Formats: sequence, C-alpha cells, structure tokens
Amino acid sequence: MEETKTLQLDWQKLNAVAGVLPVAVQDAQTREVLLLAYTNEEAFCAAARTRSLVLWSTSRNRLWMKGAEESGNGFALEEIRVNCEQNSLVYLVRPVKGGICHTKDADGDNRRSCYYRKLNMETGALEFI
Repeated sequence: MEETKTLQLDWQKLNAVAGVLPVAVQDAQTREVLLLAYTNEEAFCAAARTRSLVLWSTSRNRLWMKGAEESGNGFALEEIRVNCEQNSLVYLVRPVKGGICHTKDADGDNRRSCYYRKLNMETGALEFI
C-alpha cells in the first residue's frame, strides 16, 4: 500500500477509531506536515512530560514512541497546539535524527514526511512528489 499509485483510503479504520484525537505533526522550523497520527490521554501526557513525539498506535493499541522502537529516528516535541473545539491537535516537532515515515526513499533512508505522494486529480492516480 505504501508504494502503490492507486488511491486506497482506509475508511474502515477511520470509522473504528474511538477515544483518540487526531494529531497533525509538523516540522517546527519549516511547518511541513510530516504525519497525521492519533493520541489518547496516556500518550498525550507522556508526550507533554517527555517533550518527545509519543502517540497512540491505533493498529497496535499501545503507546507509540515515534522512531524510538524501530528506526532509531527521534523527534523533540517543541509545542502543542489545540484547536478551537479541542478535538484535534498540532504537534510542532524538531527532527533529532532521520525522517519520520516508516517507508524508505530510493536511497534507503526513511522519508522525511509521510506525505510523499500527491493525487493527480485528472487521472485519479497517485504520483510521487
């Protein structure tokens, strides 16, 4: 799914998510959107306490310390923003090492952002950016 050029949005997963808030993760310096993830109360408190990117993995149903467990890439949490209805968050992060995406680019490095494809609205196909 990560390398396909076919649009396959996971509506079932989105419908099943409960008890979490969406978190847009942005690079604190460039404001580039790196990732959209989720947090629950436990993950939110851990992120604020440690000032690192801690999220809630909806697929594994557990805390997710982004980069710490698998890739070794880390992210310092510099700021937490809360929207007007307090039902979504923006985390401004500073990459400590590497990219944020679990997928690799052509050089074998973690991609800087999870948003590395765009939808060609004429053809409906995904294109690598």
